[in-house]
Amino acid sequence: MEFVIVTGVSGSGKSSAADVLEDIGYFCIDNMPPQLIPKFAELCGDNTDINKVAIVVDIRGGELFLPFWENVQEMRKMGLSVKILFIYANKDVIRRRYKETRRKHPLYDISGGDIDKAINEEFNIVMPIKEKADYCIDSSFTSTAKFKESMLKLFLSRISDGMIISCMSFGYKYGIPDEADLVFDVRFMPNPFYIPDLKFKTGEDKEVRDYVMDSERSVEFRDKLFDMLDFLVPQYISEGKSQLVIAFGCTGGRHRSVTFAELTNKFLSEKGYNVHTMHRDSQKQ
Repeated sequence: MEFVIVTGVSGSGKSSAADVLEDIGYFCIDNMPPQLIPKFAELCGDNTDINKVAIVVDIRGGELFLPFWENVQEMRKMGLSVKILFIYANKDVIRRRYKETRRKHPLYDISGGDIDKAINEEFNIVMPIKEKADYCIDSSFTSTAKFKESMLKLFLSRISDGMIISCMSFGYKYGIPDEADLVFDVRFMPNPFYIPDLKFKTGEDKEVRDYVMDSERSVEFRDKLFDMLDFLVPQYISEGKSQLVIAFGCTGGRHRSVTFAELTNKFLSEKGYNVHTMHRDSQKQ
């Protein structure tokens, strides 16, 4: 069981960090009192479906937050892998973010409504944690995309794992999928539907793929497509996109579209990307 405890300064991006961790497979909980984490860890130990957990713990817990390190040590004594991710930003940036969002700082009331006093008080409480944290991210002047990239560098062996690519096939007669980011119409290619031996097969069968690709148009399109994806996919990753759906459509979604979804899946997998196929209409009559 792997635990990441996300903590730090209010307004620095802890919720955004949790969103990134959730996207890469962590079970995430926001604003859990530290005292409850060891008990929660025991419950997780009985659930084989959960093996990576991220918990946001911060000053919102009030006095319950203060024995933070004692609870972390208790977890480590239980034999759990616990890493601390500390997110922070400088005081001027935090002040500006609160003014822009008009959200109330967790210590606003006890500081008498003085935002500067609230920020200073929180810094005094939480900044000592930074010295013992496993990972630290300063979000003061970091864009959303760069923040996500920093997170992925910390928690993934390959940044490309942070974006899931879906290669989808579909039939135009059933409608274009709403979730598609890129849509390619492959109805101009040779259609196996009119070949009796291939009619009831799909693009997952080698015979169908060979028939579709036995055409200069198909080969030229494949080469141009792969060249474009070589350029596009890294750009999407650098912008922090977490999912990319590449959809290929033919008339019924059984032959040509499936062929290109499969070929693209193979191409991107060999490049090291986290990719899978979805054949929406291939089994429809």
